[in-house]
Amino acid sequence: MNQGILLYGPPASGKDTVTASLADLNALYTAFTRLKVGTGKTQGYRMCTPEELADLEERGDVLYSNARYGNVYVVDRPGLALAMEGSRIPILHLGQVAGIEAVADGYPAAWFRVLLWCSREATAARSKGRGDGDTDARLAAWDATERDLAENSQVKWDLRVDTEASSPAATALQIDRLIRTPE
Repeated sequence: MNQGILLYGPPASGKDTVTASLADLNALYTAFTRLKVGTGKTQGYRMCTPEELADLEERGDVLYSNARYGNVYVVDRPGLALAMEGSRIPILHLGQVAGIEAVADGYPAAWFRVLLWCSREATAARSKGRGDGDTDARLAAWDATERDLAENSQVKWDLRVDTEASSPAATALQIDRLIRTPE
């Protein structure tokens, strides 16, 4: 059965650095590249037009989409199928519990739900440190993530990691152990 990792957490909680550390551990771990409709940063996304998105929606191939920072971000069925070829294990970065549930319920695979957490202060410092021009928007997203978790306290996480206390490499090792340990 295919496997995948659903990484959830506020902005700057370490999703990118943990993903890079996982890929360093094993080439089968790969970042899932979401579709993006909009402007701004293009690196790390598969850009698409509103018309292409409408076609995917019409075919029922959109598993989850969300609007943030003035753009639309999409997890699509064809993209996931491609990402899982060759027994690869895609790592999806999601900032909403609804997205975690939609992907886990909508695409057959063994999904591992991992919550990465950091304080609001850490998000602010990391965002500024990496040169984000929209730190205020990222802090608003941090607030939304905190509310999302409070409203969805029933979610079962396979692993929770405080990324202020655990390095990306140590976090990646924990996730790798989780995936490689049979139930």
